[in-house]
Amino acid sequence: MIAQIFAATAPMLLITGLGYFWDKRGLPFDNAMVSYLATNVGTPCLLVSVLMVRHPDPHLMLRMLAAGTCVVVGGGVLGFAVLRARGLSARVYLPALMFPNTGNMGIPLSLFAFGDAGLAAAVAFFATVALFQFSLGPSITTGNFSLRQSLSTPVVWAMPLVLALLGLGIALPVWVANTVNVLAGMTIPLMILSLGTSLARLRVTGAARLAGLALVRLVIGFAIGVGVVHLFGLTGAARGAVLIQSSMPAAVFNYLFALRYGARPEDVAAIVIISTLISFLTLPLLLAFVLG
Repeated sequence: MIAQIFAATAPMLLITGLGYFWDKRGLPFDNAMVSYLATNVGTPCLLVSVLMVRHPDPHLMLRMLAAGTCVVVGGGVLGFAVLRARGLSARVYLPALMFPNTGNMGIPLSLFAFGDAGLAAAVAFFATVALFQFSLGPSITTGNFSLRQSLSTPVVWAMPLVLALLGLGIALPVWVANTVNVLAGMTIPLMILSLGTSLARLRVTGAARLAGLALVRLVIGFAIGVGVVHLFGLTGAARGAVLIQSSMPAAVFNYLFALRYGARPEDVAAIVIISTLISFLTLPLLLAFVLG
């Protein structure tokens, strides 16, 4: 098990470290461009590649979609209760408690821990979380729901398109499948590198005040994940992917939305960084539980 845990965590830590020190050396890395490319091109292609080319069980994929929805909703309910009890703004802090880093961290860890089966489950879970994050995330931060914002994200369209093609039994032409596979291949390395460069650029302010919220993100995520895998009777790679994805730290996109809409981005950055650093320390324990 120690070898399995090391094999799953080492690539994540090493590539994140590469991104961190790359940025600290002042080497060129356009984080905004890379994040946009990975989210709007790479991730939809990864979704299509995993679901269309590798043909996972469609019933399992639907259960992963339901599991992702439960994790987001559960995180929202528990997160709102914690914020209300502490007298803190839901507009500022709730997205960081609701939306875990299922892209930069969850997908690679699921792949390293469970191979292709873990990747398929993690991508379906990520697509669900991304749909909520890019629709509800800005809506919570601004206080206004924008249908145009929700529909402008390619991931939102990719999942129903793939499910429709699978349901109709339509296969991709070989040249399309090959193109999608090549574009999908860039996604995970870019996600991990951009995590490292983001950590190098974010600044922590009020660490002691916000460390509690960072812990809340990790604790409620794990607790909800355990409940969801029992609720849906998930086993194997699907169980592992849900537990990993739901237990991830706050997503970097929470900071980007806070920065864009002026919702105390320095506080959100602190939650992202602190929860990520804590999760790096707790990853061996999480994987020991998942693989045990």
